[in-house]
Amino acid sequence: MSELLEHIEIEPAREALASVIWLHGLGADGHDFEPIVAELGLPESLPVRFIFPHAPVRPITINGGEEMRAWYDFIPHSETSGGEDIIQSAAEVRLFLEREIERGIAPDRIILAGFSQGGVIALQTGLRYEHRLAGILGLSTYLHDVSSTENELTDANLAIPVMMAHGTMDPMIPIMRAATSRENLIRLGYDVRWFDYPMGHQVCVDEIEEISRFFQEVL
Repeated sequence: MSELLEHIEIEPAREALASVIWLHGLGADGHDFEPIVAELGLPESLPVRFIFPHAPVRPITINGGEEMRAWYDFIPHSETSGGEDIIQSAAEVRLFLEREIERGIAPDRIILAGFSQGGVIALQTGLRYEHRLAGILGLSTYLHDVSSTENELTDANLAIPVMMAHGTMDPMIPIMRAATSRENLIRLGYDVRWFDYPMGHQVCVDEIEEISRFFQEVL
């Protein structure tokens, strides 16, 4: 197996029976969502391993070429920019999926989760994965390049549960872009659960409670 990206792992008190691979947003790192593990309040009867990879450092065009952790570079108002980076990042995430399977976690006990850019990669990876996953969580995010997704999606993950949540006042990724992604996913046959909140590009307490319910349902 190729070398994994740097990452953080949080093990449950008991032997893990499921895994969540959680991808951060632009300019953050794996530590960004580390505190959410305790906030989710998952029951002890559901021992979950959380994995938080760090995206590679790369120059970002909209930030004047400044280098920061990012899953892809992109051009504002372009529907398909960043495609090569997105494909490469999805390949990196697949390595984590394969490692979890090697460690004895069945694919249908693995959730891919991501915020913003991380959500793009979670969707990109999960919808194309050849083994059925437990579900995908996409927070404040969107579906990249729906036409290629339609051509490349796998039968194994048709109708997979997908939870999407978004802020109605998000200045970074307008809610209409996320809503369009939701409609495309429904059209392609996915089981989409949608939540929106009066907030910006962030996560709120009510949202964390819904995430916890989603995790417990699909696992």
